[in-house]
Amino acid sequence: MASLAHWVEGARPRTLPAAVAPVLAGTGAAAAVDEAVWWKALLALVVSLSLQVGVNYANDYSDGVRGTDATRVGPVRLVGSGLAAPATVRTAAYIALGVGALAGLVLAATSAWWLLALGAVAVLAAWGYTGGARPYGYRGLGEVAVFVFFGLVAVLGTTYTQASRVTWPAAVAAIGVGALATAILVANNLRDVPTDASAGKHTLAVLLGAARTRWLFAGLLALAAGCLLALVAATPWVLVGGLFVLPAARALRVVRSGASGLALVPVLRDTGLAELVYATGIALGLGLG
Repeated sequence: MASLAHWVEGARPRTLPAAVAPVLAGTGAAAAVDEAVWWKALLALVVSLSLQVGVNYANDYSDGVRGTDATRVGPVRLVGSGLAAPATVRTAAYIALGVGALAGLVLAATSAWWLLALGAVAVLAAWGYTGGARPYGYRGLGEVAVFVFFGLVAVLGTTYTQASRVTWPAAVAAIGVGALATAILVANNLRDVPTDASAGKHTLAVLLGAARTRWLFAGLLALAAGCLLALVAATPWVLVGGLFVLPAARALRVVRSGASGLALVPVLRDTGLAELVYATGIALGLGLG
């Protein structure tokens, strides 16, 4: 029987910065035009965190019942390890996604009703990553979805619900945050290339191969750095976010060293920390500017 610690680990806490960062950056962009609404920012954070936890439990359930997690390394798999019944993990995913949907409903009701359609697509994407008859995560499209939903949609949506418009700094920040969120998934999938390939899960890392995936990881970090430099045109204060290079460089060093398996687990932590520092710096910079 899974303990509370197992459930917490099953929620993949190392991936949660990917949910917090876009809300920080989006709120900073709203503050830059004097339109920050803090209770809406908190609701957006509930939506983002709930979707992240929901998709993590949904992946645990779907990969577990498919047998993909039978030999997986890294964080605990509730279903794959037999710690929790598949139906229980599926219910946990439904609850998390439901909480996100309710918070999103309040945001839509107080901002724009068309956001309901966007929220519905996000929930379906969360489940369809590894769930359903044709999961897109098994066809190399997981990184695209993360970039879109935990980058563009999350940052721009957070800004829009508060400022009722989208600004160019918000758009640039969305690209940078999306690049780092995608880098977290790239590192995760790089670690799992051998087991995913044998299980028939054709992630982008499996399709590209380990060597090209390592270059992709480096390219995503470079894209984030480029976006930060572009934001200097709005205010040089955003350079506070440049501190992200410290954990990012540590992660890149491990990835470029050829490390594999469990040796790549710290990369998830460092990349998540890099994204959090990056978004915090952007939020503070745009707000001060």
